[in-house]
Amino acid sequence: NMVMSFRVSDLQMLLGFVGRSKSGLKHELVTRALQLVQFDCSPEVFKKIKELYETRYAKKSSEVAQPPPQQHRSPEALSIHSSYDRGSTVARTSISTTNIDYPALYGKYLNGLGRLPPKVTKAEVRLVKLPFYTTLDELLKPTELVPQNNEKLQESPCIFALTPRQVELIRNSRYFSRCINDVLFLCRICYTDTSSPQEDQYPPNIAVKVNHSYCSVPGYYPSNKPGVEPKRPCRPINLTHLMYLSAATNRITVTWGNYGKSYSVGLYLVRQMTSAELLQRLKTIGIKHPELCKALVKEKLRLDPDSEIATTGVRVSLICPLVKMRLSVPCRAETCAHLQCFDAVFYLQMNEKKPTWLCPVCDKPAPYDQLIIDGLLSKILTECEDADEIEYLVDGSWCPIRAEKERSFSPQCPILVLGSSDVNGLLPTPNGNGGNGENGKAAADVVDLTLDSSSSEEEEEEDEEEDDDDEGPQPKRRCSYEKGLVSAC
Repeated sequence: NMVMSFRVSDLQMLLGFVGRSKSGLKHELVTRALQLVQFDCSPEVFKKIKELYETRYAKKSSEVAQPPPQQHRSPEALSIHSSYDRGSTVARTSISTTNIDYPALYGKYLNGLGRLPPKVTKAEVRLVKLPFYTTLDELLKPTELVPQNNEKLQESPCIFALTPRQVELIRNSRYFSRCINDVLFLCRICYTDTSSPQEDQYPPNIAVKVNHSYCSVPGYYPSNKPGVEPKRPCRPINLTHLMYLSAATNRITVTWGNYGKSYSVGLYLVRQMTSAELLQRLKTIGIKHPELCKALVKEKLRLDPDSEIATTGVRVSLICPLVKMRLSVPCRAETCAHLQCFDAVFYLQMNEKKPTWLCPVCDKPAPYDQLIIDGLLSKILTECEDADEIEYLVDGSWCPIRAEKERSFSPQCPILVLGSSDVNGLLPTPNGNGGNGENGKAAADVVDLTLDSSSSEEEEEEDEEEDDDDEGPQPKRRCSYEKGLVSAC
């Protein structure tokens, strides 16, 4: 607060005292002085800041013995936090008269330092945690976008500088990841609602400008259904590639439409996670012991005295409902009421591409923090490799359910041999050869019982017609008229 109230001459004296550069514009001097306070504030530096501050405002208070009545303000306008003293109040008043190009709604933010309006400090806006991002630094807490006039299109700027540590994190991540940053600078926007953690939500006519370039914001998904408005995926906006990775200040301007709803914006430095890393973390801390899973099965199948139907078992498929393949890492949410699991590998990969976090079994929310790996089903998968479905019993045990295979018939159809001795042709005939037609004797007739009688009759008729054709044309019968002519001759 003291440094933010200094004039250019005070800032130059402070920076010269510690051997820092005194050249540059006022906002550059303020940036260096704040970095000095944050990372290298020795007792000597603190004493010098206090000395400059007391010298400045002791002189001012002696010149102005009694303020005029029109300068009196309400206690709410003067006090932002209850812990502020009179000196901090004077500091805040002097800041508002400076010409630093900081947004008024952010309370002169620089590196996340500033004084929020009273209505925001009472209850802070919270954003939901994103599983694929681990927050490293919070550069700007969610702060309300306050309209400055009655125009529909509003602009809210913010100026800040990255610390040397933050610059080093971004540069190192870019180097080791081959130009693909895993340490990102994100901008998140949500509704101004303090009742619960808020999801990302864009205001109308959203546009984000970093320094001198506009950042790409996800567009709308077209809808093929008539009467359905196209949806827009609201995700964190990556600003990393447009940031100045140096001691220079960065300016972010959020353009938004003022149509009645209130929005808040926050700036974060995060590390991006992959689905493989989340899967490894889930395997480390998210496995549920088989005995606990067995107790859950017993609880599900416990006899309900008010129910007229007794449940003796419940079937669980070993096939993932997402990809129709055998489960490898059986997973479900603790809030789900079913025992059916889905594959954690494919579930995390799908949410990495399009984060919905909905259970594919019951279509209810299944966030990453509530996922568990079923230890009992994992054990069953290793013991039961020849079945795609199991059944849990009342006592917590299980049994595999194998699909009933269709009866396969032999390629050689059963035949019935009609011989002179035995019906099946198995008893010996008088010649001792079992009626097989050996030694030049005729073989027994063979009847295929798999054929219909009608088909066999048709085949016999066809055989007779073929035999008739083989014997040649039959001689024509002479009519009685021809016989009479022959006898007359």
